[in-house]
Amino acid sequence: MGRYLITGGAGFIGSNFIHYLFEKHSDVQVLNLDKLTYAGNLENLTDIEKNPNYKFVKGDICNEPLVEELMQDVDYVVNFAAESHVDRSIGSPDDFIKTDVYGTFVLLEKARKYGIKKFIQISTDEVYGSIEKGSFVETDPLMPSSPYSASKSGADRLAYSYFVTYNLPVIITRCSNNYGPYQYPEKLIPLFVTNAIEDKKLPIYGDGKNVRDWIYVMDHCDAIDFVMQQGVDGEIYNIGGNNERNNLEITELILKGLGKSKELMTYVKDRPGHDRRYSLDCTKLNQMGWLPKYLFSDAMKLTIEWYKNNLEWWKKIKSGEYLDYYKKHYGL
Repeated sequence: MGRYLITGGAGFIGSNFIHYLFEKHSDVQVLNLDKLTYAGNLENLTDIEKNPNYKFVKGDICNEPLVEELMQDVDYVVNFAAESHVDRSIGSPDDFIKTDVYGTFVLLEKARKYGIKKFIQISTDEVYGSIEKGSFVETDPLMPSSPYSASKSGADRLAYSYFVTYNLPVIITRCSNNYGPYQYPEKLIPLFVTNAIEDKKLPIYGDGKNVRDWIYVMDHCDAIDFVMQQGVDGEIYNIGGNNERNNLEITELILKGLGKSKELMTYVKDRPGHDRRYSLDCTKLNQMGWLPKYLFSDAMKLTIEWYKNNLEWWKKIKSGEYLDYYKKHYGL
């Protein structure tokens, strides 16, 4: 039986990965360590919380005694825990450095001490910076342009150093923009979907021509599981959906899917250091046999439907009521 420590497992991608593990494998035990900052939401896992093979621990990856205690009972570590919103990193970069870099260091140190079988460091395509033409391959230099992407670059390289120096079985994944269920509604797609449902304005940075590659979150989860089984220690794997769209295209698709007017679109001042285009070359992973399973159009329909069918989930978050929910149900 595989014993997993999933850090940041109450967040968007982490909670989807926990769902994925229990759906895909019948012989897993999952220990979910999450600090429950603003984007961590235990409601993402209410259908799993009573599973005898699942345990939630509220805590910080920077807490060395706690991490040491938990690391003794696991075989695999998947580190999703991170401060991850670029806008917030511009205002409070210190939080990002502490969690993303020092927290990763604590995990790596304890993983080394207890002989973990595999350590998956979840990185991001943002570590490469912006690219006007072409696509980044895994060997390209890292040129982060925000405190968030810089902190993720630091964690990425720190994890690699533990493979080189200590032979810790580390694999690093760099994924493009995710979308899907349970995504905190400050990110572009869930913010625009939920705003459109409520007939609120959709704030578009600059000219709206910033380009991102988009991948459905369950495809990302499948790719992580694939590299855990098939990946080579010390290697980096780009994970993408081969779906480059600019923000205007995403906005118009959302409005069309919900039958809403383009009058909801409103242009706002661009954020500082806003990268123009991210693009990943995923040939390395594709040649190993992994390809995304979801078509962009189909997955976007699934995503929009999920937010339409889960009004209570996101309205509670957008209103701040989820804090009262935590206090009532979890004593937090």
